[in-house]
Amino acid sequence: MFIIIGFVIVIGCVLVGFMMHGGPPAVLLQYNEFIIIGGAGIGSLLVGTPLAILKQMGSSIGRMFKGDQFSKEQYVNLLRTMFELFNVAQRDGLINVEAHIEKPKESSIFSKNTFLLEQHHALEFLCDTMKLMLGGGIAAHDLEAMLDADIDSHHSETGNAPGIVQTLADAFPGLGIVAAVLGIIVTMGAINGPPEEIGLKVAAALVGTFIGILLSYGFVGPMAKHMELLNASEARFYECIKAGVVAYAKGNAPIVVVEFARRVIFHSVRPSFSEIETVIKEARKG
Repeated sequence: MFIIIGFVIVIGCVLVGFMMHGGPPAVLLQYNEFIIIGGAGIGSLLVGTPLAILKQMGSSIGRMFKGDQFSKEQYVNLLRTMFELFNVAQRDGLINVEAHIEKPKESSIFSKNTFLLEQHHALEFLCDTMKLMLGGGIAAHDLEAMLDADIDSHHSETGNAPGIVQTLADAFPGLGIVAAVLGIIVTMGAINGPPEEIGLKVAAALVGTFIGILLSYGFVGPMAKHMELLNASEARFYECIKAGVVAYAKGNAPIVVVEFARRVIFHSVRPSFSEIETVIKEARKG
């Protein structure tokens, strides 16, 4: 929602400012410039980006319009899920969580957390680690190193899409210059024409530079930054899971495990100690 509002503000303020200068808005509708810049941008994107990254980029752009899904509510649900899972492991033995992690969609614990079930990578991250712990024989520090490697790999993979979008943003000013140069070439071919005609052709050529710069700094560049911030938010969700799993591997009680996990959450969405305490009491009653 806010990204659409931002786009409207960028376009509206630029147009209003241009009109306040006495500029006619119709002169900005140079469709040939849009075709040159947009087509060259899309073409260069196809040349420089593998298909898998293009699909990932499309998914990232779609997620950007949905907003940050990793809210306080989702972290509360995650901490409750981890508490219930590790509570079963401590009370009944680690082997008794096998049924939950083998088929999480049928689990009485995971089925309460529909958001986690939708986060396939995060769900595998938690369940596969618990399966490894069931086998035994892995030290807590080795487990932590393995989870760090997993998070780093996932973060590097998801970081490709924002990097490609930022590269496209950096290219748009140059493509705008290309469009402007082509317009100047056309203008030079009509140099013997009326001054009014030449002026219109020069104006049309300069619109190319304007479009390229505006696309870069007003739209595509901010989109790349937005995607980076969403990836950082997702990575923090993984860090929360890792903190809880490692804390349990070191022999801590479930309530302490939850506190370790809670402390790595960003302050803007971190549940308070009393909020988690209330949730844990409810989980115990359940």
